[in-house]
Amino acid sequence: MNQDYIVPNNWSIIEEGFDAERVKSSESLFSIGNGAMGQRANFEESYSGHTFQGSYIAGIYYPDKTKVGWWKNGYPHYFAKVLNAPNWIGIDVSINGEALDLNSVKQVRGFKRELNMKEGWYNRSFEAVLQNGTEVAVNVRRFLSINDDELGVIKFEVTPLNGNTEITFSPYLDAGVKNEDANWEETFWEPLGTENNGNSAFAKARTFKTHFTVAAFMDNHILLNGENRLLNPADVKSAEDKVQFSYTVNASKGDTAAIVKFGGYTVSMNHAEDKLVAAAQNVIATAQQKGYDVLLQEQKEAWARIWEMADITIEGDVKAQQGIRFNIFQLNQTYLGKDPRLNIGPKGFTGEKYGGSTYWDTEAYCLPFYMATKDQNVARNLLTYRYNQLDKAIENAEKLGFKNGAALYPMVTMNGEECHNEWEITFEEIHRNGAIAFAIFNYYRFTGDYSYIPEKGLEVLIGIARFWHQRATWSAHKNKYMILGVTGPNEYENNINNNFYTNYIAKWCIDYTVEQIAKTEAEYKADHTRIMQKVKLTAEEVTEWKNVADNMYFPYAQEYGVYLQQDGFLDKELIPVSELDRSQRPINQKWSWDRILRSCYIKQADVLQGFYFFEDHFSKADLEKHFDFYEPLTVHESSLSPCVHSIQAAVLGRMEQAYTFYLRTSRLDLDDYNKEVEEGLHITSMAGTWMSIVEGFGGMRVKNDALHFEPRIPAQWEGYSFKINFRNQILKVSVHPGETNFTLEGDKELTVFVNGKEVRVEPNALVTV
Repeated sequence: MNQDYIVPNNWSIIEEGFDAERVKSSESLFSIGNGAMGQRANFEESYSGHTFQGSYIAGIYYPDKTKVGWWKNGYPHYFAKVLNAPNWIGIDVSINGEALDLNSVKQVRGFKRELNMKEGWYNRSFEAVLQNGTEVAVNVRRFLSINDDELGVIKFEVTPLNGNTEITFSPYLDAGVKNEDANWEETFWEPLGTENNGNSAFAKARTFKTHFTVAAFMDNHILLNGENRLLNPADVKSAEDKVQFSYTVNASKGDTAAIVKFGGYTVSMNHAEDKLVAAAQNVIATAQQKGYDVLLQEQKEAWARIWEMADITIEGDVKAQQGIRFNIFQLNQTYLGKDPRLNIGPKGFTGEKYGGSTYWDTEAYCLPFYMATKDQNVARNLLTYRYNQLDKAIENAEKLGFKNGAALYPMVTMNGEECHNEWEITFEEIHRNGAIAFAIFNYYRFTGDYSYIPEKGLEVLIGIARFWHQRATWSAHKNKYMILGVTGPNEYENNINNNFYTNYIAKWCIDYTVEQIAKTEAEYKADHTRIMQKVKLTAEEVTEWKNVADNMYFPYAQEYGVYLQQDGFLDKELIPVSELDRSQRPINQKWSWDRILRSCYIKQADVLQGFYFFEDHFSKADLEKHFDFYEPLTVHESSLSPCVHSIQAAVLGRMEQAYTFYLRTSRLDLDDYNKEVEEGLHITSMAGTWMSIVEGFGGMRVKNDALHFEPRIPAQWEGYSFKINFRNQILKVSVHPGETNFTLEGDKELTVFVNGKEVRVEPNALVTV
C-alpha cells in the first residue's frame, strides 16, 4: 500500500519527492475533472518514462466489436471503450536546447505535487538539473473550469537558477492518440485536420463507428516576470492530426518565464459539427477577456459553493478527513448533474477500465450521495436516465427470449444497450434490475417527490416486474419459484441457483410494483389509465406476478439460522479469511478462477447487501447473526464492499470494526489497498464512503417521512459533521462524544428523531441532544 506515499493533509493530496515507479499511480490520484471532461495527471512536458496518458470527454465512447470463439445467442455485439481523447495539455519545453524530461535529467530536487481539493486545482513543482548543466525551477498549475466546462487552464512557469537561459515553450494539440487498453494497437479516432490563427489552434477528430466529432483547442500567451510578452509563435508545425507552436524566451537568472495555455474541447453532443471551431473560439474569447487570475478565482468560488453543501468534517483524524474529502471531491469532479444524458462511470475521468458509463453502482451507491448533497433534480435526472433507456432495456430482454415488455437493464452501458462481454456478468448478474427499482423507492422515500412514479417510474417498475415473473422457474419438487443460473453481487460465484439477494430483491420488486399500481390508480387516475393502455397490463398478469412473489424460494440453513448465499453454499469448505496466508491475497490476482469459484470466499456484500437495502425487514439480531456468518468469509476485493460492512458494523455497535472498514473505503485508492490504482480510481464506490459516515456513524435513516439518527462516533475522532438537503431544507448535523447538535437552514421547523426521541429543530437555531 501507499501508506507513506501521500502526505496526510486536511484539504490537499500531496506527494513529495520524485519516484518514477509511482508516476502512473500519481497520474490517477491527482486526476482532475469538471463533470464534462477530465484527465489523468500526466506531465504537460515530454516524459520518456512509463506513463498512462489519458484525457476523457463525458459521453463519448467507441463500440469495440466483441470477439469470442463460440458466439452465444443474445451476446453483446460490442464492449464500450471509454476513449482517450485528443491531447490538449501538451507543452514541450526546451532549456538551452535540451528537452525538459524528468526521466532523463541529471537530478530532480524538491519535487512536489498538490491536488488542492478545497479550491479545485492541481499543482506540480520541482527543480531540475539538466544534462547540459542548466538548473531551473518549474511550477505548473492546471485546473478544469467548473463554470465553463469546455475550458481548461494551464500556467507553466520556468525560472533559471544558475545563469541566463533560452527557454522554448512548444504547446501542441495531438489527435493521434490511442487507448491504453486498445487491442492490437488500433486507433479509435479519425483525424479531420488542424487549423491555426495567431496564438490559437484547433484539431478536429471524429470517432469511428459512433461518429462523435470533437474540436480540441488551445490558445497561448507568454509571460516574463508576470508581464505579457506579445509574441506570435516563431514556428508552426501542422499535420492532419497535430499542430504545434514554438515560443522562445530569453530569461536571466531569477527571471520567471511562463506560458498560459487555455484549452479544452467542443463536442458534437452540444454543437453542430460545422460550428465546433466557432464554439471553441467563443470559449477562448471569454477566457482571454477574464484572464488567468480571474478564472482561477472563479474556480475557487465554484468549489467553495460545492463544499458548502457537500463537505464532511472530521476532527482529530487527518487521514480520515483527507480520505472523505478526496472521495467527495472526485465524485463532484465526475458528475455534477448538469446534463441528464450523462452518468457516473466506475473510473470517472481517471482511467479506461470497466468501459461504459453506467453500472448498478449509480442506483445502489451514488444516488443517496447526490440526493442529499445536491438539489433533488440531480437525483431525478439519474432516474430519468434509466427511464429514457427503458426501450433499450426491453430490447436487451427480448434478445434473451423474454417478451411482453419485460425489461432487463444492462450491467454496463453507454446508451442503454448491454455492452459487457463477460458471460457470467452479462447474462447472469441480473440483480442489477433490482437496484434500479430500489432507487425509485429510495428517491421517493428521501425526497417525498412521488410525481416521478406516475410520470415515468411506474413504467420502469412494470418492465422490471415482468422480467422477474418470466425469469422465475417453478419447482414442483420444492413447490416454490426459483431463480436459476445467476451471479449475485459476489462475483466470485457464477452460474449458481437461488442467490438469496437476487431472489429477495425480485420478490420485493414485484410487491413494490403492485403497490405503486394500486396507488396510482387511486390517486393519479389519468396517469394510471395512460400507463395501463401503453403497457397493456391486465389484472390477470398482475395476479401471476404476485403468485411468483408470494411463493419465492429462499435457501436457509437451520443449523446456522441464516439465509444461504445460494443453494449448496454449505457444501464448500468454510475456512475464514483470517486463516488465509497473506501471500495469497488478493486472491483475484493470486488464484486461478477455477479455484476462486470453488472456494467459500466472498468478493463483496451479497446476503449482507440485501440486509443493507432491506434493513427494516429484519431484526438487529438477524443482522448480527448474518454478519457474523458472512463477514469472516469476505475478502473485500470489490471497492463496493467495505462501505456496506462499515455501516452494518456501526449498526451493531462494533465501532472499531466500523472504523477499520471506513478507513479502507475512504483510503482505498490513496493507500492502494487493491494494488491497482495506476489503472484509475474507484469513483462509484466513493459514494459508499459518504454513506459509511452519514448512514453508518450518523445512523441516518428516513422512516415515515422523517429523518432518524442514531449517532455514534469512533474512538479515534473528536467529532464530525455533515449536511443533508432533506426535502429542500438543509440540516447540519454535528456529532461529538456525548452530544449531537443540529442547525437548520430553512423557513420552517423540522422534526427529527434521535435514538427514537422526537426533536424539533427551528430554523437558524442550535439544538443540542
